[in-house]
Amino acid sequence: MELEGCNALITGASAGIGREFARQLGGRARSLILIARREQRLNELRDELNRQYPKLAVSSRKIDLADLAQLNELLAWLDHEGIDVDLLINNAGLGDLGPFAKSDPVRNEQMMLVNVVALTSLTRHLLPQMIAKKGGGILNISSSAGFLPIPGDAVYAATKAYVTSFSEALRAELRGTGISVCTLCPGPVSTEFQEVASRPGRKAKPGPGPGFLEVSVEEAVREALASLEADRPLVVPGFAMKIVMFLGRLTPMPLLRLLFRLVPTRS
Repeated sequence: MELEGCNALITGASAGIGREFARQLGGRARSLILIARREQRLNELRDELNRQYPKLAVSSRKIDLADLAQLNELLAWLDHEGIDVDLLINNAGLGDLGPFAKSDPVRNEQMMLVNVVALTSLTRHLLPQMIAKKGGGILNISSSAGFLPIPGDAVYAATKAYVTSFSEALRAELRGTGISVCTLCPGPVSTEFQEVASRPGRKAKPGPGPGFLEVSVEEAVREALASLEADRPLVVPGFAMKIVMFLGRLTPMPLLRLLFRLVPTRS
């Protein structure tokens, strides 16, 4: 994937990893389409990018990807405007922290719609034009949580397992087409995710995870873009997290079940 002069669409662009993708691509891309729910933040980011990169074409659209009607409106708008997208960054994602039996059914549905349905639909919609041009890139933001079943994050981890599996299968299908497919599987990254994923009445944890595993949002995005350019299939940012995930994926499921019994889940 050649990032210089690309036309990129980024979902979940108003904060965190999505916003950082926009900032790091600002000096390289020809155009950016920023998608998120929070219009004011989108406008602030668009204005920031326009000031810093006057030649960059930036457009933003307020879209709630958990709403199928709005998702379909986005797809129709892309077709109506004849917008050329050669880099799709499926970054938007929702999480939830706590036991499944006490979860909000609406929140569970929203997680599946954003993390799975919207990602799949956008990819399916834009992929044919990439194939026709014999080039492009798809960067799907999964999570290290997708490698293992995680009590207390049951639905979120399952949706991210889908993202990782889907991306690997898509990459195999697209071999030889000139299209790069890469999956970013970050561990702890300091963003608003923990706060947003926390349930009402429960105080968000002070940080995303153990300090020695945490990477900055800037580092996570740099590694992701470098991996996409190098046509690598998957990236776990941070050396310590790479080691932890390597060991975790080698752990037999019977041993994981035993560990799950020993570690209390969130209540």
